[in-house]
Amino acid sequence: MHQLILMRHAKAARARDDETDHARPLTLAGRDAALRLRASLRVLGIEPDVVLVSSARRAMETLECVAFWDEQPNIEVLDTLYMAPASRLLELIGGLRETMRSVMVIGHNPGLLELALNLAAGATSPTAAHKTLNEGFPTARLVDFVVLTPWRDLRASGSRLQRVIDPPAPR
Repeated sequence: MHQLILMRHAKAARARDDETDHARPLTLAGRDAALRLRASLRVLGIEPDVVLVSSARRAMETLECVAFWDEQPNIEVLDTLYMAPASRLLELIGGLRETMRSVMVIGHNPGLLELALNLAAGATSPTAAHKTLNEGFPTARLVDFVVLTPWRDLRASGSRLQRVIDPPAPR
């Protein structure tokens, strides 16, 4: 069994005239949301073996905010994750070694939403998590799947949506 954690980057600033979309930083609210999510991940004990993160600044800053792990996971910064469609995400995940038990992907919509919906589609009895996922994949949302197949065979029939986690409300 494996764990697949899909996370959309936190809220990013609008691009300035002199800045590319790829270089957009997190907003203060985005940074705060990611830090609040970090506390939830710690309580839940979510500690990936590997993190695949888009090379976009907002994705890497999101990783910096949520990382709390005692044992540093393998982190791979990938240009190919920037705005990757679901098919590319599946290809990347399918190429993982079987020794990687828990994988986190930090990336972008619409690819993350499409992949999450595809993987959740195999449920025989949808749960509250399915309902939440069907509402969309806003910034700083995390979707957690149990994968019952080898990574190369990842598909809806071999995965179960466990939970959808949003940052707790600010205090």
